[in-house]
Amino acid sequence: MIRKIGIFLEMIKFEHTLFALPFAFMGSLLGSVVINGHLPSWAQIGWIIMAMFGARSAAMGLNRFIDRTIDKKNPRTAMRAIPAGLLESKEVIVFIAVSFILLFIGASQLNSLSVTLLPIAVFMLVIYSYTKRFTWWCHVVLGFTIALAPLGGWVAVTGQINGVAILLYVSVAFWTAGFDVIYACQDADYDKEEKLHSIPSRFGVANALLIARCLHLIPAFGLLALYFITDLSWWYLAGAVISIGLLFYEHRIVTPGNLSRLNMAFFTLNGTLSIVMFVFTFIDLAVA
Repeated sequence: MIRKIGIFLEMIKFEHTLFALPFAFMGSLLGSVVINGHLPSWAQIGWIIMAMFGARSAAMGLNRFIDRTIDKKNPRTAMRAIPAGLLESKEVIVFIAVSFILLFIGASQLNSLSVTLLPIAVFMLVIYSYTKRFTWWCHVVLGFTIALAPLGGWVAVTGQINGVAILLYVSVAFWTAGFDVIYACQDADYDKEEKLHSIPSRFGVANALLIARCLHLIPAFGLLALYFITDLSWWYLAGAVISIGLLFYEHRIVTPGNLSRLNMAFFTLNGTLSIVMFVFTFIDLAVA
């Protein structure tokens, strides 16, 4: 049983939660303070964690199930749980169903808008795994799917959506899309051979890295804009500046001729960026 749990956690890349969960907390923190004038309750935080875990697990389970045939043919992904025979498809389907139940329970305990928007979230969680079969905009679709984390965190504590929430949503969406383009560079040749759609396979690695830089200009300006349209202090601004510096460094260490530090750019720097943004926002709103 312990081994099986470990396989499931590996399948959903539990450590990747660092990309989305800090931004979900940031969204809930911002929304609660800006709209309600106080910090979110522990109960709200608990239900947000449940909903996030359910959404994240369902999304990754769906991705692995939908892409099982593609993964089996790709040397980089052939040892993933389903193509390697470590998990059966029916086990993954049950896991996905349970994950969606957790998402529904978490959302239902928050507010009516969270439940109303749930079908849209579920649709996006399902559809993004199919997009690389027909469009190289798949990275942007993934971005707007993962960015549901901060938007969901905001809605969970406020029951509404305003301009600040949309700005945070768009910023996180294009941050995600940019680093997904970088990550996809390692599969450019395979995607082209298998007629899968991605920016690297469509435009080449060099152009893809340039496009990723352009995509990352949006979160850079968006994070700074949040400072000017809210009452956030220099603590938040310091976190935003550090995060923009991390984005700049990410593009310095990955070049068309050298993708050896791609995993560092994808995992380490992006995980650090999300934590930095949450920590400095938390200090700004809850401590300072």
